Amino acid sequence: MFELIPFKKRSNDVFSIFDEFERSMFDGFRSVPMPRSGFRTDIKDNGQEIVMEAELPGYEKKDISLELNDGYLTISAKKDEETEDKKDNYIRRERRYGAVSRCFDVSGINEEAISADFKDGVLKITLPKTEVKPKTSKLIEIK
Repeated sequence: MFELIPFKKRSNDVFSIFDEFERSMFDGFRSVPMPRSGFRTDIKDNGQEIVMEAELPGYEKKDISLELNDGYLTISAKKDEETEDKKDNYIRRERRYGAVSRCFDVSGINEEAISADFKDGVLKITLPKTEVKPKTSKLIEIK
């Protein structure tokens, strides 16, 4: 029965007190969280094409880059922000930098017909498929 009760595991390490203090003290400065890992991507197969929708909230079109190299599509986004407050006799200046990137295998795609659109924080990429020729077998006569 006690396995179903969630609890917070506490460390007996002396330095864990400082970690907890730092988290509670400085979490308020992270008003606009920067993503630490990849981003969410939905991939749909519509028969003749594959549609990818990547969620990139907080980024602008100029922050995003798409690169196609050797059958791999790389989606990258970089954000560089700087804010400054000047009031009375103090100055507060903060800088943030964040970058995310994901790579996808797009073999079997018509690379010349790929299109992309960015609207409301969602990058939509349309990847038309190439015609797949069925593999045939042939019997070779031995002489």
